[in-house]
Amino acid sequence: MMVLCEGLFQQNNSSISYVNFNNGVVINDFFFKTSERVLGDTGNDLQRYGGKIYAVVNGSSTIEVISGVTGISIKQIPMVEGGVPKQPRSMAFYQDKILVSCYDGYVDVIDTTSLEVQQRILVGSNPEGLAVSNDYLYVANSGGLNFPNVDSTVSVVNLTTFSEELKVTVGKNPSDVEVDAAGDIYVITRGDYASIPSRLNKINPNTYQVTHFSFDASSITRMNGNFLIGYADFATGDSQVGLFDPVGDVLTATTYLDVSSVQNLYGITYNSALDKIYICDAKDFVTTGDVFEFDGSGAFLTSYHVGLNPSKVVFYE
Repeated sequence: MMVLCEGLFQQNNSSISYVNFNNGVVINDFFFKTSERVLGDTGNDLQRYGGKIYAVVNGSSTIEVISGVTGISIKQIPMVEGGVPKQPRSMAFYQDKILVSCYDGYVDVIDTTSLEVQQRILVGSNPEGLAVSNDYLYVANSGGLNFPNVDSTVSVVNLTTFSEELKVTVGKNPSDVEVDAAGDIYVITRGDYASIPSRLNKINPNTYQVTHFSFDASSITRMNGNFLIGYADFATGDSQVGLFDPVGDVLTATTYLDVSSVQNLYGITYNSALDKIYICDAKDFVTTGDVFEFDGSGAFLTSYHVGLNPSKVVFYE
């Protein structure tokens, strides 16, 4: 597997670690060793689509396209508009297109064959997470750079016309977006990190009615028909990973995984082929981190020592 390690802002030290499942060997700075250059500044997202792996590097304002066979860079896509960095954040995929949220208020549409930006879709303030349900894209408009005057909306984009149709108000500081098997949209709202807590919300894609849940939630990850709900209190260092049933809209377990050994929960990934869960631990944010491996039932298996501030995991042949 590949692990995206965010590094530190403005330090140009994002990296990718490679874990060989056959022997447990970890190769840190894997991208540097295969492509003979640094990944860049502040990696935010890493996903696989088809035979390629895509890394969003926010601080450098680039998208790195990596071979899913060799691990070598195929192309670095500059994310700049009129000489100004777009600050890409997150990705989703739709019909051979990469949909990239950019902090300048747009979603870029990139063709996966030409690896060129084809068009830009105007959404909201500082968009973060995004997800596709049927032929619509749902984009969390965080407004994070305007804190404390954050945004509270999710843009609904028609992927037939590649244009925004409306905005749905969900709550302050929306971030992560996921979709369940029925097509309902789930959104994490981070609040104000003080009096307004981080929560889970659901959008009905037919009526746009919003349901607000009352339990703590700062991340959401699909696991078969359920969701893993992460909560990290960075003030106290306390973390938990629960299990949410979207059919009944109920948190079936508040502590599905024992993450008491995790110092700072920084990412959750589920591999359906292996039925394993991977937890990224950023430690104290200035020393290198770990990835903890659990089986699908929540039993701890092993851990891997990786780079600085691990956050995303993809599976690499």
